[in-house]
Amino acid sequence: MKNPSRSEIENAVNKKTYDEHKAEGPQGVSCAIITVSDTRNEENDTSGRLIINSLVENGHKADFYKIVKDEPEQIRSSIETFSGNDSVQVILTNGGTGITKRDTTYDVVVSILDKEMPGFGELFRNISFQEIGTPAILTRATAGVYNDTIVMTLPGSGNACRTALDKIIIPEISHMVREVLR
Repeated sequence: MKNPSRSEIENAVNKKTYDEHKAEGPQGVSCAIITVSDTRNEENDTSGRLIINSLVENGHKADFYKIVKDEPEQIRSSIETFSGNDSVQVILTNGGTGITKRDTTYDVVVSILDKEMPGFGELFRNISFQEIGTPAILTRATAGVYNDTIVMTLPGSGNACRTALDKIIIPEISHMVREVLR
């Protein structure tokens, strides 16, 4: 039997640490969902509903929900209000991450973040590129921490929201919250 290499040992140790950290994360993370749109309402907000349903189906809470216009002050105010609520651990926005003149979610969020998680946007665009090709460059999805609350911005597209939820958010949400609580 071959002895493990140094890199195999380090990988095993790192994997164990990651698994331990992930297991220490809270179950049932409490989330607020903000849909940013000039045209959506509760009846036709399919992306907001998709996010809520996915979170709940995976054992998390989505007790806070709001639709705001793509106006910087409405976006900022909603994020500030939800982040000031001790019950909210994660804020997920959808909409306003593109490059049109009315897309201001990214600009508002990065202006208030205490710490940015650039890997979220990078990974999301990479996964999106694999699914849809070069249009993935048009999103400015990002994430970070504001007021001890995780904030993640998603495009308004239902398919994009599902990709982010299934491939990044649901697998890591408890781990992210654990890290912020440390």
